[in-house]
Amino acid sequence: MRYFTPLDGIAVALLFLSWIALGYIIESPPKSRTSTSVIMADYRRKWMVQMITRQPRIFDASVLDTLRQGTAFFASACMIAIGGGLAAVSNAERVRGVAQDLTIDVPEIIWEVKILVALIFITSAFLKFIWANRLFGYCGVVMASVPNEVDAKEALPRAKKAGELNIAAARAFNRGLRSIYFALGALGWFLGPMGLIVATLITVFILVRREFASTSREVLLQDET
Repeated sequence: MRYFTPLDGIAVALLFLSWIALGYIIESPPKSRTSTSVIMADYRRKWMVQMITRQPRIFDASVLDTLRQGTAFFASACMIAIGGGLAAVSNAERVRGVAQDLTIDVPEIIWEVKILVALIFITSAFLKFIWANRLFGYCGVVMASVPNEVDAKEALPRAKKAGELNIAAARAFNRGLRSIYFALGALGWFLGPMGLIVATLITVFILVRREFASTSREVLLQDET
């Protein structure tokens, strides 16, 4: 720990606290200013209800397949990033050589710790994407169990179950995306503690804007009457 200053500790604490706090605010926003994720959750419920009357349901299956492909793509990307990060940690001498070329001469342990912090976020993202993929699969099975008869007593309850599973999958997917954002922000630590603080604040600003002040959010809230 002698290689790090109290400002480094504050910067890392700010990074992780922002990650946790922002996730809670986005998923449980104040009623006066709901987030885009919460708005989309309501549309997912409506989607499953509309699915009951859609014959055939090929469109719904295609949309769900697209969502699953997205989770698989990001999970694969995270695996590649984890492998690259572990390779960099195990070959810190080469990283140090690059740093010396940039006139940044610091002990190898510092580079290793900074890479590992970014890997924590990427690993979290990988696990979230895997879980989202599985939940979308559960959703597909429940969707397939919805009777073709619109007036069947099981139709609406099962459609609602599919909607909640879809929402849970989307929640895990969004958590994975936020982890990637903060992994990129964690790379600011290579510029020092102030670089990490600035990168964290920029990451928070981008996520808050996209969830609470984006054009897409305004479109979703437009009056449909």
